[in-house]
Amino acid sequence: MGAHMSDGSKIEWTNATWNPVRGCTKISPGCAHCYAETFAERFRGVPDHPYEQGFDLRLVPEKLTEPLRWATPRRIFVNSMSDLFHEGVPDEYIESVLRVMRIANWHTYQVLTKRSQRMLRLLQGKMRWVESQTHIWWGVSVEDRTHGLCRVRHLQATPAAVRFLSVEPLLEELGALPLRDIHWVIVGGESGPGARPMRPAWVRGIQMQCRETETPFFFKQWGGVRKGKAGRELDGRTYDEYPKIKPRTPPSIAERRAAMSVLQPAV
Repeated sequence: MGAHMSDGSKIEWTNATWNPVRGCTKISPGCAHCYAETFAERFRGVPDHPYEQGFDLRLVPEKLTEPLRWATPRRIFVNSMSDLFHEGVPDEYIESVLRVMRIANWHTYQVLTKRSQRMLRLLQGKMRWVESQTHIWWGVSVEDRTHGLCRVRHLQATPAAVRFLSVEPLLEELGALPLRDIHWVIVGGESGPGARPMRPAWVRGIQMQCRETETPFFFKQWGGVRKGKAGRELDGRTYDEYPKIKPRTPPSIAERRAAMSVLQPAV
């Protein structure tokens, strides 16, 4: 299933993707070989394709109510093909996305950003109410010390019930990783053409710190040009740890349709 599809995902740590925003721009070394950009640009100019405009940033309001259509609870990666806190996304639109997540609360949402300063500012301010939403997980990308560790500090200061780190692609030894108030750590190497190597010692160092702090650890992949061949075992075992999820019962079809009708004017 392609990266633009929603219900279902090949990303190991999620069940589905939801992209009410498409496209992005590079801001740090972790963006150099962006899988989303590579995928989207294949379809630039293809009439009526979701990525007819390639990886240009654009809002997709017709996708906003999509989680309400899914009755079965899922872990949903929000904007796998963009960044919710991109400077080109208006505050009002971010609020619309959050409103859907609040209503469709039988799902678990995984929001990942490289724009941690904007996330911090908004969640400390007008969007502070999301702090109580335990089904919304807030994460930052951490690819190296220079760009990644400052994002961790921003995340730690962000009012949130669940915080996580996506240490992918891991490009160097991170040293002591600040894990205070961090509830989940994902680690992975870069994959695809030109993939930069990840050393086992870097991964082991993070896994050891997670074990010492009792932080759930998820090892996504070694990566490389042939990531399937490299696999995702670390020292003979697979790490698929997650924060605990409190199950919630989905509402009836009628209730979900009513919620969608209420949200349509905002779309």
